[in-house]
Amino acid sequence: MLSRNPQLNAHGELHHLLSIDGLPRAIVERILSTADSFINVAEREVKNVPLLRGRSVFNLFFENSTRTRTTFEIAARRLSADVFNLDINRSSAAKGESLLDTIDNLTAMQADTFVVRHASSGAPYLVARHVAPHVHVVNAGDGRHAHPTQGLLDMYTIRHYERDFTQLTVAIVGDILHSRVARSDIHALSILGVPEIRAVGPLTLLPAGLPEMGVRVCTRLDEGIRGADVIIMLRLQNERMSGALLPSAAEYFRNYGLTPEKLALAKPDAIVMHPGPMNRGVEIDSAVADGVQSVILPQVTFGIAVRMAVLSMVASSQRMH
Repeated sequence: MLSRNPQLNAHGELHHLLSIDGLPRAIVERILSTADSFINVAEREVKNVPLLRGRSVFNLFFENSTRTRTTFEIAARRLSADVFNLDINRSSAAKGESLLDTIDNLTAMQADTFVVRHASSGAPYLVARHVAPHVHVVNAGDGRHAHPTQGLLDMYTIRHYERDFTQLTVAIVGDILHSRVARSDIHALSILGVPEIRAVGPLTLLPAGLPEMGVRVCTRLDEGIRGADVIIMLRLQNERMSGALLPSAAEYFRNYGLTPEKLALAKPDAIVMHPGPMNRGVEIDSAVADGVQSVILPQVTFGIAVRMAVLSMVASSQRMH
């Protein structure tokens, strides 16, 4: 590819989706508007459109996932692609085959698109640099680095309920240090012109460099969510923590758990989001998770349309080569 941005082809079209960071605003907005056209596909009697007929999408999940893998699979099938889910635990990768050897073997099976989730930050970039020019790579989450389609579906959700990004206060609450979703959300919110982005959590779970990204850091929940239009709750990623960063889950909930009483500090029509999986009683009270301000389940539904948009856009880019 001639383009300096590894995600875009020489014509400035989306060829891979590796990170929201570095994407032009026009591309982000095009993904969201393309998703609009797919929202109603689920309501139709025939839920498929033929855009990816004859194409092969390989889901390579080197980490566990329920929502992301399933929604990518549904998205690809609704676009009429042939979908292959590689069981990594039973594949040659479990026997020591390298990531790029796995990619080479699957490319030899006529793979067109790889959807990659990997514990190592940067793995999808490595794959994108390695594959043939006609093959596309979509990052489904890499280490602590990025989760671009989750960030995009979060933006779609916010746009659906709040409309104008340039008037919003958005609070991201919880384990931001270990969260690839938080990074993707912050980049997307910045690109879309959100004037007030807040990162809320204990100092041990807030990464350095947030103020340089234009993010206001709040170590108290009441300060962080007061007057917010959107609250994005994050789970504690215990599997990524080394050493004790928190005294206990109960104390965390007391200080940072979102309860109906605390939610009352936000705008009356504020929406509550969560990328999942949720830990009820740790970062969020069930009364909030299941309450009228929660849009957690619509996020999942919107995720299918957003992933359809991404898969269709990267696939169409190769025609420009």
